[in-house]
Amino acid sequence: MPRIATAALVLASAGLLAACAYPAGSTSASSSDRAVPTATTSRLAPRQATAAPALSSSAARTPDPGSLPQTTARPSGSDPQFTKRMLALWAAMVTGDAAPGGSFFPLGAYLQVKAISNPAADYRNRLVALYDLDIRALHLRVGTGATLLGVDVPDRSATWVTPGQEYNKGSYWRVYGARVRYRTAAGKDGSFGIFSLISWRGQWYVVHLGPINRTPGTGAVTP
Repeated sequence: MPRIATAALVLASAGLLAACAYPAGSTSASSSDRAVPTATTSRLAPRQATAAPALSSSAARTPDPGSLPQTTARPSGSDPQFTKRMLALWAAMVTGDAAPGGSFFPLGAYLQVKAISNPAADYRNRLVALYDLDIRALHLRVGTGATLLGVDVPDRSATWVTPGQEYNKGSYWRVYGARVRYRTAAGKDGSFGIFSLISWRGQWYVVHLGPINRTPGTGAVTP
């Protein structure tokens, strides 16, 4: 999978970052997905990363994106809103607090996308449950006090997933191979993958942090 090198995003202590492509039992992407030859690069300004950024009063009044309809807008790893979600995801990893927050694909959007009998239950019992386990597994790897170095999003390899694929009634952009780079408190550099990101209204969101195939009930880290 192509990868786009991004500028390092330097954070001093904690703050960040798979599409829910598949309901339970599905393991691979549809071969009919269209590769889109465009790309953007994530560039995040240096900042301290010990907790998710506080929401302003104006942000609190922003409608839940999941309550709004999908668009065909192409997402970008350099979007400032994506940056904020990645900082929140990183904060969850270094603290071990698995609250999905704004980095996770919205429930309302999932209800609009999936053509399965009970998407809300699938969202809670499978997607969020796996996310919780993966956050804890990543916390054990990166440790408290780790520093986020960068998030690489291969926007060039994004594909537009259409209705009828992957149990969908709606569409979204999907990308595999995003990568998080970090430095532990002991000074050791490391990285891990985000299994997939999918879009809603032109924004990337996490759905699968770890790989889909794993031992049931366990957290997993994407190599």
